[in-house]
Formats: sequence, structure tokens, C-alpha cells
Amino acid sequence: MASVTFDNATRVYPGTERPAVDALNLDVADGEFLVLVGPSGCGKSTSLRMLAGLEDVNSGRILIGDRDVTDVQPKDRDIAMVFQNYALYPHMSVADNMGFALKIAGKPKAEIRQRVEEAAKILDLSEYLDRKPKALSGGQRQRVAMGRAIVRQPQVFLMDEPLSNLDAKLRVQTRTQIASLQRRLGVTTVYVTHDQTEALTMGDRIAVLKDGVLQQVGTPRDMYDRPANVFVAGFIGSPAMNLGTFRIVDGAAVLGDVRMPLSRETVSAMGNDEKGEIVVGFRPESLDRVSAGTEGAIPVTVDLVEELGSDAFVYGRLAGSKELAEHITSGAGDSQIIVRIDPRDVPMKGDTIHARIRAGEQHNFAVSTGERLPS
Repeated sequence: MASVTFDNATRVYPGTERPAVDALNLDVADGEFLVLVGPSGCGKSTSLRMLAGLEDVNSGRILIGDRDVTDVQPKDRDIAMVFQNYALYPHMSVADNMGFALKIAGKPKAEIRQRVEEAAKILDLSEYLDRKPKALSGGQRQRVAMGRAIVRQPQVFLMDEPLSNLDAKLRVQTRTQIASLQRRLGVTTVYVTHDQTEALTMGDRIAVLKDGVLQQVGTPRDMYDRPANVFVAGFIGSPAMNLGTFRIVDGAAVLGDVRMPLSRETVSAMGNDEKGEIVVGFRPESLDRVSAGTEGAIPVTVDLVEELGSDAFVYGRLAGSKELAEHITSGAGDSQIIVRIDPRDVPMKGDTIHARIRAGEQHNFAVSTGERLPS
């Protein structure tokens, strides 16, 4: 097995000025499961393809272990890739698909059969080895693609959105299988997805990209508890974090009748570019429903209640003037606030509820840079 290092790796596509991946510095430890996540076009798949040797590196280096593979051919990098589409040969059996790379490499038939059978046992595919891909379900085909990677016994697994073609229930089931399989095999894995729920549930660590630039690297808990900037705060978490632009008045964040005290550390860390404003973030699950008139309570007019059985979420807007409501955004869109509530005490559409941010669960960001401020 081996570690992976991106050392200022940059990719600029011909005919464009802005890099698709801009000076990426990232270390993946030996045996680690690292997830690259971000919105469409952020550079995550390009980063993976650079590691695989399918994209040129315009500047910087890529290392697998201590070996510089920047200019090494893909076939010589000792990696195995699982793609979004299964890329199986329709005329071959499952066993032949899984062992094809070993056959091309000139391995003995007995060794190929042994490795294929071992991988099939791990993936619960033993009874399907003689079938053609058309006789398999989507989840089974994806497991065959995984098996094809496993039999090669590579130093690094690369996975490019392997679950996006599966239905929702099968996606949950398969991501659990992939995560447990990776931990059992102990192979260094770089996994690309745009689904932040996938990232939070699967990865040892997560790397968030935006416009080709690395925003933050850390454990799922780091990302959730201490997002480095407004982008990460709004991207990680389901439902997404509420974000509001507040004025600073006498050491407190103020929006309409809502007043939230700020710590001395927060105020002193703000520069002169903030124009007396601050971005305050608060997750739907960090809000407690309180009575009207409670200090720091946020009045929310209910537009919709999403009932999920064990949970319920209120989607609403800041009660008061439309101008004040426009200062708030969330995963539901501009002017929207999301509040998690008791599913057995659900308000009606048009009602006004009051919610207060739980102590210690407020996130403060600079307006000018979007960077996190000390609490």
C-alpha cells in the first residue's frame, strides 16, 4: 500500500485561463479513505484523473508513496479505477470481466481464477460469476466493477462517483458496503462525489473543493463543527446551514428585532473591511423552539413543514419586513430559514414560531472574506 501526495498540482485545460485545479496540496495517508467533494465543476474529478494519469499536470507533482508519478503512464502507476458508469464488457461473463486486466497482464489462469473467486466472495458475487452483465441489477454491476479493481491488488483505489447511477435505497446500501470493504482491505482510496451525505458517512477525511481551489480538509466531525468558511458551512450538512448577514451594534449581531451577543474575541478579530457587518451561521438542528419574547429569539413565519417521521423541519422566512428576510439564506434558498422541530408538535402553514440558537453552536464569518472568525 502507499500514501498519495498532491504537491501544488495544477491543471489548466487548453483554451482556458482559469485552472480547473489550482495548486492542489493534499496528503492522503497509507490506508486512508479520503473523499473529494464539491459542486459540479469544482475540479474533483479532474484531480482524480490527474492522479490516474488521464489528465496532464501543468505544474506541480503527484506522488504515490515516495515515487513521483507525474509523468508516468497510467498502466504503470499501480492504481485501479472504478468509474461512474460500470464499463463492463457485455459479451463477457462476470468472472471474465473481473479477471480481464490480469489476463492482459499475462497472469496464469489458476492465479486469475483464485483472485476472482476471492474477490467474488468478498462482494457476494460467487453465484453470479457465470452470468453476463445484462442479467445483473445495477448494484450487482457496480460490485463487479469493484471486483475488477480488487483483483488487481493495487496500491491505490480511485472511485469517480460510483454510486450516482443507483437508486436512493441501493445507494445507501452500496456505500455502506464500499466503506466496510475498504476498511477490511486497507487500501488507500480516493473517492469523488458531489453528495455531501455520502462524503460524511464514508470518508475518514473529507477534502472540499470549489472552483479548483481546496477549501478545507478534515474529518467529517471537523467539517460539521468548524467549517473554515461560508462555502463549507453552506455545503456540508443536510439540511444546509442557515446563514444571515447581521449588523454589529454595541457588540451584538442585530437583524431587525433579533439581537445576538458576540464574544470579545469575535469582534476583535474583525478587520476594517467588514463595514460593521458579520455573517452568522446556525444549523437547523442547533435551534431550540422558544416562546415569543425570549432574548435572542428569531421569529419564523412557516411556509412548509417537512415531516420525516423521526424528524420534522420547518421551512420559513424571517417574520417582519421582506427587506429583513432577504438577509437570510439557507439550503432551501434565499430568504429561507430551516428549523428542526419536534415531529409531534408541528405548526401549521402561516403560523409564526420562535427559535433561538443553542449556546456554543453559532458560527461567525467575516463578510469580506467569508473566513471563519473565533467564537
